[in-house]
Amino acid sequence: MSAFKELTKGFFKENPVFVLALGLCPTLAVTSLVEKGIGMGLAATFVLVCSNVLIALIRKMVPKKIRIPIFIVIIATFVVIVELVMKAYLPPLSEALGIFIPLIVVNCIILGRAEAFAQNHSVGKSFLDGLGMGLGFTIALVIISSIREIIGFGTFLGLPVFGEGYQPATILILQPGAFLTIGFLLGFFAWRRNRKKNKTMPDVEALRAQREKMTQVTREAA
Repeated sequence: MSAFKELTKGFFKENPVFVLALGLCPTLAVTSLVEKGIGMGLAATFVLVCSNVLIALIRKMVPKKIRIPIFIVIIATFVVIVELVMKAYLPPLSEALGIFIPLIVVNCIILGRAEAFAQNHSVGKSFLDGLGMGLGFTIALVIISSIREIIGFGTFLGLPVFGEGYQPATILILQPGAFLTIGFLLGFFAWRRNRKKNKTMPDVEALRAQREKMTQVTREAA
């Protein structure tokens, strides 16, 4: 796989939220505002990239029986760094995200990439994988939070989008709104994948029919 494909696979083809359905807990909790979605996405991306790189560096020295605890310690170290930096320089965002920053430690996206990818690949590939998956997670959070903030508040990044007469659909900023938004988006991406598969089916059937015809002609000639 090329470096570009390695980087971009997490954007849509293997998007952690829309395709793999991972990390849904913070996705549901922090996407009422775009600012919170961006903050969580970038924090998770930093942890994902750094943990992937470090795990790839030490993968040959880590005993298989204790690899999971070691991975968690590595991830927790970078989560603490993110938490302290946000508290120091972005206190309002840190307060808004609350417990979900420390919970990055147990985010299945990060531990899953460490277990499934970083421990088996080089530092360069692990860096690209972590960056791509992190940005894919951020893209998903921004899309969901944009829909919820625009419809639920009538704003985008705190700026008014509609006129004064707009009546916000407050359900979108509540927990049911998060489930509805994610449900519709998951359904859309599933429909999109199935549509692509259906488009390729005629080609497969045509090739199969052509192969059977050639086989029949060969038998008749024999």
